[in-house]
Amino acid sequence: MRKAFAVTAAVALLYLGGLAQADVFNLGSGLTNLETVVVGDPGNAADTRYETPGYGAVGYTYIGKYEVTAAQYCDFLNNKAKTDTYHLYSGNMWDDPYGCKIQRNGTSGSYSYSVASDWANRPVNYVSYWDACRFTNWLHNGQGNGDTETGAYTLDGYNGADGRNIVRNLGARFWMPSEDEWYKAAYYKGGGRNAGYWDYPTQSDSAPSNVLGNPTDPGNSATYYNNGCTIGSPYYRTEVGAHENSGSAYDTFDQGGNVWEWNETVVKYANRGLRGGDFGDGGSSLQASGRSYLTPHYVEYYVGFRVAGVVPEPSPVIALACGLGSLLAFRRRRA
Repeated sequence: MRKAFAVTAAVALLYLGGLAQADVFNLGSGLTNLETVVVGDPGNAADTRYETPGYGAVGYTYIGKYEVTAAQYCDFLNNKAKTDTYHLYSGNMWDDPYGCKIQRNGTSGSYSYSVASDWANRPVNYVSYWDACRFTNWLHNGQGNGDTETGAYTLDGYNGADGRNIVRNLGARFWMPSEDEWYKAAYYKGGGRNAGYWDYPTQSDSAPSNVLGNPTDPGNSATYYNNGCTIGSPYYRTEVGAHENSGSAYDTFDQGGNVWEWNETVVKYANRGLRGGDFGDGGSSLQASGRSYLTPHYVEYYVGFRVAGVVPEPSPVIALACGLGSLLAFRRRRA
């Protein structure tokens, strides 16, 4: 599949600016909010089918549902990137045909951001691992003008290719999911500590179709390449949750296809993990055995993220959801 198409239609833009109203959990009519669902069965066994000690063992309850959308990230930019000291915005978001269609206007110190309405509920892309960490810090610190450099991670301006010493801080309220957290939400069958794992994050051991239901999702379907794309130009990515009958056992969505998703785990030197495959990948990338990685400061059209977090005591520890992906396999190194 080649990266060759043009956006020819005019697009309506949504401005998501108001600082006082900033709240990615309540963006307003027509926009997908950050939502949560409980991933239970704490203390479950790991999946050791591919290697030991395996993946997916998590000793606490957490939550997750959707990938982070372009509208949610646009709200973040309007709050924290008026000068864009930490390069939270990539021009490819707008200029690249595969970009998530977030546009920047103005000059440094007064930048503003808008998102094309038809892309607002699709996953954000062209975000680095550090961008994703800064988003979680912002959530940790209450959104609005909340700090991006402290909270879940102590970044202090870091945007480099290593960062192995940057790990989740104790007391984090929101963070990037670990590989085990991500894996369990996607593949675990639920219902006990030894329930086992599915091969695909659609509660199936059979490869999903790539059919987008109209009007209803047929089940066991995902946005990926299977003798053609699920949807074509100019979108390629579906809106989060469009495969409404193809969630995991815990009702997380789009953990297979759409975009690869960053996770917190350090893989092969200083890279960070990726899971889930994308809109241009074949079905093997969606499987539990499909594992990849990328240098943390890279931004790519096939990568997004999902988030994790906690609630105040005495509520149980929980973890939140968001998204990522890849189209050309040779542009990505596999673990």
